Amino acid sequence: MTAGKPLIVQSDRTLLLEVDHPDAEAARVAIAPFAELERAPEHVHTFRITPLALWNARAAGFDAEQAIDALLAWSRYDVPPALLVDVAETMSRYGRLVLDTDGTGGPGAPGGLELRATFADDVAVLEEVLRAKGVAELVGERIGTQVVRVPGEHRGRLKQALLKAGWPADDLAGHVEGEPHPIELVTDGWAVRDYQAAAVRGFVAAGSGVVVLPCGAGKTIVGAAVMAEVSAQTLILVTNTVAARQWRRELLTRTSLTEAEIGEYSGERKEIRPVTIATYQVLITKRKGAFPHLELFSAQDWGLVVYDEVHLLPAPVFRMTADLQARRRLGLTATLVREDRREGDVFTLIGPKRHDVPWRDLEAQGWIAPAVCTEVRVTLGEADRMAAAVAEPDERYRVASTAEAKLTVVEAIVARHVGEPTLVIGQYLDQLDTLAARLGAPLITGKTPNAERERLYDAFRSGAERLLVVSKVANFSIDLPDAAVAIQVSGSFGSRQEEAQRLGRILRPKRDGQQAHFYAVVARDTVDQEMAARRQRFLAEQGYAYAIVDAADLLGG
Repeated sequence: MTAGKPLIVQSDRTLLLEVDHPDAEAARVAIAPFAELERAPEHVHTFRITPLALWNARAAGFDAEQAIDALLAWSRYDVPPALLVDVAETMSRYGRLVLDTDGTGGPGAPGGLELRATFADDVAVLEEVLRAKGVAELVGERIGTQVVRVPGEHRGRLKQALLKAGWPADDLAGHVEGEPHPIELVTDGWAVRDYQAAAVRGFVAAGSGVVVLPCGAGKTIVGAAVMAEVSAQTLILVTNTVAARQWRRELLTRTSLTEAEIGEYSGERKEIRPVTIATYQVLITKRKGAFPHLELFSAQDWGLVVYDEVHLLPAPVFRMTADLQARRRLGLTATLVREDRREGDVFTLIGPKRHDVPWRDLEAQGWIAPAVCTEVRVTLGEADRMAAAVAEPDERYRVASTAEAKLTVVEAIVARHVGEPTLVIGQYLDQLDTLAARLGAPLITGKTPNAERERLYDAFRSGAERLLVVSKVANFSIDLPDAAVAIQVSGSFGSRQEEAQRLGRILRPKRDGQQAHFYAVVARDTVDQEMAARRQRFLAEQGYAYAIVDAADLLGG
């Protein structure tokens, strides 16, 4: 197929990149700042140009001329002129309106903000957005033709409304410094990797935004390095108590912080210290219709707020974050995919994407383990197939996912990798109870006390336990560096982010350089197979191809 240039630019905003072309990598680097990777099978990768991708690029200092030059330079055929116009006009929308201080206070000072049209020619833009839904009640008095006052407490919600109106504002209002607190990296026996340092530089230059790195690529180290750069009181938000304690261990190992300086704010403890690690669960706990623990956001003069696994940020925390725009905000994630489609809120309330490294690039450099992904298709027995067929629609997936025929297949896969650190992961507790009993393995679910979870995870890390059966509590922020095999027996319907996180459990580089193995056990010809295809989409975008194996062949039948 190789002929001419490696890129085909289509009028529907998709870009097709021929992977085997000798110039493919140079073309990928050129388009990556403004086009999102959508699919990455063996030979042709598909990118898509979206408004959010273009505005992320603009926020990073990449302009329309550079985007157009990249398309013209690498396209095999003539680029559709209408697409070039569309790219230029979409990118030009970012920054036509500026949100800034009005000079009455310091950076980020509440009550002293203004929204202004950047140039006199943009007054019509200002007029348009002031009439857009939800904008008028967020602004104050008009000052001349180009400027309108903005109450400081409306900074975040106004940015959300402007993005929805199609005119994202460039937020130049700055950030308060917060209460200083000395934090230094302690790099004995390790060093910040080049891509981690680039992520830190990108964030510090902007003061807020999101860093996207694969699981196992050291997002916690990026967070610690940013904390050292800012050296201020820091609030860190994580998914659960186990993740909070892993962050604590990492900070004690990698920084100058001491036990006395780090607090845990969870269901078990309520410590507020210069560096406080809180769980999303406790923050969104309701009492009498209110969220009392959201007061933590104002409990200290935070100079930095870190959102771990920002793609999971709950709606109440989004609402509070809208009022935190004067604080530096760092989002960390392996994927910006949100099943609730709130990527735009991440862009406005946390900040634009500041750094992103493709999974396969880090694998090629040896920073994450190579992984083999296999879908094992199970043919259900007559009784199981009939049960799945006649189940009510809202029960059909559970019935297919928990079919008894899967149990023997999981046992066979475990036997194939005997002695290797293995995780069996599922969604449904009765299924996991049965598997744990048949495999003779410990079971970790949401009901497992935190102390017991940590004991089992420590045993797995030390090699005392080589097999764990885990529920979705192990999807996120669990540091099991030696895990080499993951067997997914059921999942959260078609969740792409869950599939990525589960693969991420086994992507830490292995001491012997061995491959990781990710298995998805799927019931053939059922909704389970349909949902598996949806879940796999994000990993296919990252270049992971699933081999499909019949369970009968795996069992030797």
